[in-house]
Amino acid sequence: MPANINPTVRRRRLGAELRRLRKASDLTSAQVAERLLVSQPKISLLENGHRAISPRDVRDLCELYGVTDRQVIDSLMRMARESGQQGWWNTYGNIPNSVYIGLETDASSIHTYEPMVIPDLLQTPAYAHAVIETTVPPIPAQQADARLKVRLRRQHRIYDPARPLRLWVVLDEPALHRVVGRPDIMREQLEHLNALSAEPHITVQVLPYTAGAHPGRQGQFSVLRFADSPEAGMVYLERFTSDLYLKKPSEVQQYSMMYDHLQARALSPEGTRDFVTDVTKSHIDVASRP
Repeated sequence: MPANINPTVRRRRLGAELRRLRKASDLTSAQVAERLLVSQPKISLLENGHRAISPRDVRDLCELYGVTDRQVIDSLMRMARESGQQGWWNTYGNIPNSVYIGLETDASSIHTYEPMVIPDLLQTPAYAHAVIETTVPPIPAQQADARLKVRLRRQHRIYDPARPLRLWVVLDEPALHRVVGRPDIMREQLEHLNALSAEPHITVQVLPYTAGAHPGRQGQFSVLRFADSPEAGMVYLERFTSDLYLKKPSEVQQYSMMYDHLQARALSPEGTRDFVTDVTKSHIDVASRP
């Protein structure tokens, strides 16, 4: 599969186009399901990009929607074939958050709030390894190594000179103090964080204890935007057993507003770098003790 093809994104785009065609034909998803003798949930899954769709399904839907343009049909069927292929991350075996990885790969910008640890895209190899080691239940060393390789490869997005990811990060202060691995690993990680935060396409802000109670008390979340539909967006909530993906405009707007409030309460990017430098010194002091 060509390197620039992202099956997750192909499914999402194909589903959105099929939804548009269905609405243009003035049909409900229940009516489509009844005419094609399939379940209504199947139609919803296809339109939301949560299920791969076969070229045959595309052909049947196009016929039902009255699509006669051969170029349009061929384009949709090509997307269907590509959406059934695997992303690069699938070659590493059973990797969690695979749906999110596909979306992250295609995102033009991500606003993320993290209260507990440094976000995946900004982690050093040693820090990432220490985080993965805490997986419950424990996983075999070979599987842990695969997850580490996937995490480090995901970071290519923020180093891509042709299409760098625009990344905003709000970190709650505990993430800086929590010793992941060892104090020397934390020192290296915080120095790495400060170096990355100086990049023009990466913004990092710390939410200090002095900010008091704030809207992020419910936990981690990320707001993703895409170049092909910047007005839409998606909210990602990472959970222990089942991640959540919110697409309703009202939900995306609510989380975007929450993020704006968190940024307003956080330290400035410049103030954050000074703050991180001071915390780094405390880890150096601990690491140097006999």
